[in-house]
Amino acid sequence: MPFLELSIACRSSDEARIETALTELGALSVSLLDAADVADEKAILEPGVGEIPLWPEITLLALFADGTHEGLLLHALDAFDDGIDWSRAVFRTVEDQDWERAWLDQFTPMRFGTRTWIVPWHMDAPSEAEGGAIIRLDPGLAFGSGTHATTALCLQWLDGLELAGKSILDFGCGSGILALAALKLGAEAAVGIDNDPQALIATHDNAERNGVGRSLQVYLPEDEPQRQYPVVVANILASALVALHDTLAARTQSGGVIALSGILKGQEHEVLAVFTPYFEALTVTQQDDWIRIDGRRR
Repeated sequence: MPFLELSIACRSSDEARIETALTELGALSVSLLDAADVADEKAILEPGVGEIPLWPEITLLALFADGTHEGLLLHALDAFDDGIDWSRAVFRTVEDQDWERAWLDQFTPMRFGTRTWIVPWHMDAPSEAEGGAIIRLDPGLAFGSGTHATTALCLQWLDGLELAGKSILDFGCGSGILALAALKLGAEAAVGIDNDPQALIATHDNAERNGVGRSLQVYLPEDEPQRQYPVVVANILASALVALHDTLAARTQSGGVIALSGILKGQEHEVLAVFTPYFEALTVTQQDDWIRIDGRRR
């Protein structure tokens, strides 16, 4: 069964009014998208725990039942709230499908480097993954499933390290994918740090499901043990990397290595400027519009 989709661009200050009108007039669902077509960190929301930020300019997408008359709907919306310019609304027909299956079908086993594989729970590992480091994750994860370039850059870096017997700090662990990969690649122990309690739960659960729960500890930043590590990875936004450069440098032991990701192209210069006093042999690697910086502690 098809649906009628209405899309309308607006300021974030009008979002609540428009969403209320759409819902009251029978919208089956309402989604919010960033209206800006720019590669800008401002378009990537990294909310604090409990925060619900919005982009300055957004687009609302509303689905209505098949057979909904566009003209009558616009008339009803205008009658409900005539302070909104509903003439900017755009309509199209969207075919129905098995959304859950369509989502799952996007995910297949992925290889990073030569040894590391991310395999969705619902799939068998491919034969070529035999003997490699296989991490199984729920493909429903919004971030940290390996599909994003920032995560891929870190996985490729870890794949190229000799990790046997070493400990690793995963700062901003999210799903725990990087800590899990390090453990599967031979690391002796891993510590995950995140300011979101739900991320710590996800990391712990993923570690248990991958059989490395005893080797991975997770902490909120305020509870983090004050120690140094031979391997540190931080896949967070560039602004956070800059703000936390002293902390990340302090957590990396002399001669240890670090990888910094979550950096948009053009932001690497600011990150390099604050990390250069602490690290040498800093290398910049790009994938799509994203940058990884890695180096060795002085």
